[in-house]
Amino acid sequence: MKERIALIGGTGLSRLDAMEVERRQVVVTPYGEPSAPLAFGRFDGLPIVFLPRHGEAHTIPPHKVNYRANLWALHSVGVQQVVSIASVGGITQPPETLCVPDQIIDYTWGREQTYVECGQRPIKHVEFTHPYCQALRRRLLDAAEQAGIPVVDGGTYGATQGPRLETAAEIQRLERDGCDLVGMTGMPEAALARELDLCFAHLNLVVNWAAGKGDEPITLEAMAEVLSRSIDSVRNILSHL
Repeated sequence: MKERIALIGGTGLSRLDAMEVERRQVVVTPYGEPSAPLAFGRFDGLPIVFLPRHGEAHTIPPHKVNYRANLWALHSVGVQQVVSIASVGGITQPPETLCVPDQIIDYTWGREQTYVECGQRPIKHVEFTHPYCQALRRRLLDAAEQAGIPVVDGGTYGATQGPRLETAAEIQRLERDGCDLVGMTGMPEAALARELDLCFAHLNLVVNWAAGKGDEPITLEAMAEVLSRSIDSVRNILSHL
């Protein structure tokens, strides 16, 4: 099989218009059902696999996503590289910023965080100093440069539980901790990918100022407007990738 990249689409990218879908496959995993059938096809002529994180109808909230099944399904069909696309709030970065983060802090709880289960296999302690695949991060940054689209290189993603947005005090805490972005799906996705030896990287679009950081109230309508203005830039970067 030729090198195949998987795209996990988040809010605002539950489908990929430029993708020529050749087939869909329901994958059975030991961890239950993935968010949706895997879509196999071509993007600018190159083979990819696409999976909408929140389901095809965007009905699965962040804390209910079956991250283990999603990553296992992609791994089981031979995917080696995964680009995770997600809309985020900006703590130090303004709306409409595209970012390829290099660090992550996990504030989530109650999620299935690992494939390591008691008594099933030897315990695996994955090395997670640098949570994202540096080679894939570099490819994303190079693709953005080729496309002529500004992208922030680096930054820390703070993964919160959701589905509610954060309080201003919580964002102040995240900022003191060094977070530049805040989202709800970054973990355990990144850690599970590392356990499966997948090359994994994030491409984040800032759709709003995080709580207490902007002058205007946070509204879903304003987020949707930013998404509509910026989603072509995301697709353009993916095309060059």
